[in-house]
Amino acid sequence: MKKKTRSDGKMKVAAYCRVSTDKDDQANSFESQQRYFREYIDRQPDWELYKIYADEGTTGTSTQKRAAFNRMINDARLHRFDLILTKEVSRFSRNILDTISYTRDLRYLGIGVQFMNDGINTLEPDSELRLSIMGSIAQEESRKTSSRVKWGQTRRMEQGIVFGRSMLGYDVQNGKMTVNPEGAEIVRLIFHKYVHERKGTSVIAQELREAGYKTFTGSPNWRNTVILKILRNEKYCGDLKQKKTITPDYLTHQKKYNRGEEKFVFLKDHHEPIIDRELWEEAQREIARRDIDGKYGTGHGNRYPLSGKIKCSECGQSFVSRSRRRKDGSKYKAWRCGTTTAEGKRHTDAAGNEIGCDVSYQLRDEVGMEMVRKSVGMLKMDMDTVIRDITRIVMEAIRSSQDSSQLSAERLKKELEETQAKKAAVLDAFFAESISKDDMKLMNAEYDRRMAELTEKIAVAEKRESLSYDTATLEKDIRAKVVGIVNGETASGNFYGNLLDHITAYPDRRMEVYLKLLPTKWTYVLESLVASKNV
Repeated sequence: MKKKTRSDGKMKVAAYCRVSTDKDDQANSFESQQRYFREYIDRQPDWELYKIYADEGTTGTSTQKRAAFNRMINDARLHRFDLILTKEVSRFSRNILDTISYTRDLRYLGIGVQFMNDGINTLEPDSELRLSIMGSIAQEESRKTSSRVKWGQTRRMEQGIVFGRSMLGYDVQNGKMTVNPEGAEIVRLIFHKYVHERKGTSVIAQELREAGYKTFTGSPNWRNTVILKILRNEKYCGDLKQKKTITPDYLTHQKKYNRGEEKFVFLKDHHEPIIDRELWEEAQREIARRDIDGKYGTGHGNRYPLSGKIKCSECGQSFVSRSRRRKDGSKYKAWRCGTTTAEGKRHTDAAGNEIGCDVSYQLRDEVGMEMVRKSVGMLKMDMDTVIRDITRIVMEAIRSSQDSSQLSAERLKKELEETQAKKAAVLDAFFAESISKDDMKLMNAEYDRRMAELTEKIAVAEKRESLSYDTATLEKDIRAKVVGIVNGETASGNFYGNLLDHITAYPDRRMEVYLKLLPTKWTYVLESLVASKNV
């Protein structure tokens, strides 16, 4: 290796190490590694130590959480040193892609990385092949370690050990859950308000704020989403469900919600309950009844086009829907001011407080939708232009999808070729006695697995690509659909609901309809449904 020197004749050398967090692991402590690198550099007459960068040994598979590593790379880009020393490939990174990527970038800057125990210097001609082999071994070892850790954690979960933090109502310590009396009182209050008093999550959150209760984190800012999360948590009836979040990729360590990719660990009657099972199950039934389309975020359901969009001019509350029954027994949906529904028409209660609302009439769902349809129908616009533009957008999306499938197949084929070349390089390294037979078998197995996976993905991509469309016929069919929707012939309630911004309801039964992105409003009187357009 040709050594680069500076004007003072010395080559600036940095060292990188991942420091063990185990107090008993003296060999990998910062002090011992610092001494090792200092002594090694001191023995080189034309070297000078620039800095030793050290990260705690929490992860070697991802560089995102390694602050010292990232500082070292930034300093390298500023040309503050000429060479990096590290003990071995696994200390630099157990992610083969990161290892190759960073060493290539550093080599482009003229900076080498010397892996001392592996005998690799990235400025040498055959370094990348040898680095790929050693990096693959390190990555495979990391995968095995991750697998062993996950297996051990699952077994401990099955034994009832709690993997999680304390929460409202429970303290978690040494893998065991104990009831926290102060928090438990709030939990019981929430379930009582929701199930027995029939209050919504937003109302409960507001009442807790007003009463001065604090969340588990000590915040006075209760949210309806926090209330809902508590109501849905099975721990409060004594059950334990673990593996709600998983780490599917041992390289990135990113957590995600378990959507069935891995089996949950569920233990019934695991710990002391805060509420009885009957109350918890009743709460789940009530959630299912109220949970319109599974969405609580806006404080109202959005299963219906008018949900949350009819506003009372007097109290500002949204209208809520209720099912009503006709004389013939059939049902219909009607909307009414939320305040009137809860408190009745405006009146003075026993305490002398004025409650209720003057907007006390109901609006039938079909009448509300008819107002929106009439408003849309009175819009003056160039229908031909609208139809042409929508059809064009849909066709462009379809063509883009086809192009994407083609690019995906090409990318996968290229990766397959690269993997095949790497496998061939492993055999060459084995015959050249650069790696052992065990290492060769290990790497071949990994490359075979990856090639089988890529072959399967290529087949899927090519099948998708082969589904050729008769573009002319398809465009004709799409245009026909668009015409029907724009003219209101085949449009659904959701179509009109998406155009509606809001409706304002007044005590005199006037209703103003506002469409999205338009300054115009349409005014209706419920009995006549005759509209007057106002700008």
